[in-house]
Amino acid sequence: MATTVKKFVVGIDIGGTNTKFGVVDRDGEIIEQDRVLTNAHTQVADFITDIYDKLMPMIKRAGGADKFAGIGVGAPNGNYYTGNIEYAANLQWKGIIPLANMMAEKFGLPVKLTNDANAAAMGEMEYGCARDMKHFITITLGTGVGSGIVIDGKIVLGNDGFAGELGHTIIRPGGRLHKGTGSKGCLESYASATGVRATALELLESRKGTPSLLRDIKDPELITSQTVYECAIKGDPIANEIFEFTGQILGEALANFVMFSSPEAIVFFGGLTKAGDLILNPTRRAMEENLIQVFKNKVKLLYSQLKEADAAILGASALAWDDK
Repeated sequence: MATTVKKFVVGIDIGGTNTKFGVVDRDGEIIEQDRVLTNAHTQVADFITDIYDKLMPMIKRAGGADKFAGIGVGAPNGNYYTGNIEYAANLQWKGIIPLANMMAEKFGLPVKLTNDANAAAMGEMEYGCARDMKHFITITLGTGVGSGIVIDGKIVLGNDGFAGELGHTIIRPGGRLHKGTGSKGCLESYASATGVRATALELLESRKGTPSLLRDIKDPELITSQTVYECAIKGDPIANEIFEFTGQILGEALANFVMFSSPEAIVFFGGLTKAGDLILNPTRRAMEENLIQVFKNKVKLLYSQLKEADAAILGASALAWDDK
């Protein structure tokens, strides 16, 4: 009896506001996609039903469930080992949610789940610039700092499934408060879009005598990493200092990460990467300055090749192929 060739997988990215999902083929092409509001339902079962009602017609149009290897899900605090979402701060479903089991029962397909940052690393390894790499790190520079560590072709998950939280490593002991965790001086407090904004407000206060285009923004709430970038490319001294400071801290942190896992490359993703060389040059310089000789000039710093709008779906989908 012939075995049905598995041509497709489903990728589901659960975010705090929206959940995006799509049908993906082996080449990383999203055949069809849609979304639902994540927190529109107080009950997880109703949330899954909402996805089911939109996704099953897509699965049928692609040839039916027997053409699918499975479903991959990226979620905040997703645990690959258990298939549970565990104590996710930005979701209204509290405690431990057995999401993978609930979805497998609903869809009749195998379901694998991991956290969103590890899903991004899987996407790079399956479809992106790390396709032929066995050792690399992904760093997502967005509202926070996400990360995925790949060693010997496998995601580092650790004893309990939560390894690889590089954004929460302490890079400035006793430094800036992270309001979400209460820690002081972690990388995410400095090298995220939120961190860039905090640095901007601090420097504007401490450099009161220095002219800056940022001072023309009268409402501090309107100062963002994007406005800092716009001022920096116009040659604004404080805006450029913000990126130098951010890159210095990020580069020091990357040096630590390199000396831990000796990756072939570090792959950057997320909104802050749009600053390009403004942040990459000081980052590379600080990283190399802080590496011991055996690691110097070996690690490539790359930008993700995945289309930003599709990357989360692709990353989640990479979990679902039979060979994972």
